[in-house]
Amino acid sequence: MNRDQFRGASRHLKGRAETALGGITGDPGRQLRGAANQVAGGAQYAYGRARDRAEDLARDGRHLAHAARERADDWLEDGRDLADEARRRGRDVGRRAVRYADANRTSTLLGVVAAAFALGWLARPSR
Repeated sequence: MNRDQFRGASRHLKGRAETALGGITGDPGRQLRGAANQVAGGAQYAYGRARDRAEDLARDGRHLAHAARERADDWLEDGRDLADEARRRGRDVGRRAVRYADANRTSTLLGVVAAAFALGWLARPSR
């Protein structure tokens, strides 16, 4: 309970007491002041509750933003790890391909010639 809620509730109770006292004593001015204090106290209490709720929502929003940022940081870190792994695997496969080509020069040359012939045949306009 914040200050506005406390003051609003106490003003509302004071207004109720003043209205009741005005009714007992027959003083319409006191009754009117009591009713005005009741309304003003209720409004102040409602304002305090709304302010309290807004502060809760702001706190929750900050918490959600912080959680989203942490999750995004985790995703970025996972993406970096995956990119590093792909780079490492690509480098390893490339090295193995170069070693194979050096060890098997004849079959590599025949493979390159066959691929070039196939591409040339597929690229010509009339088949």
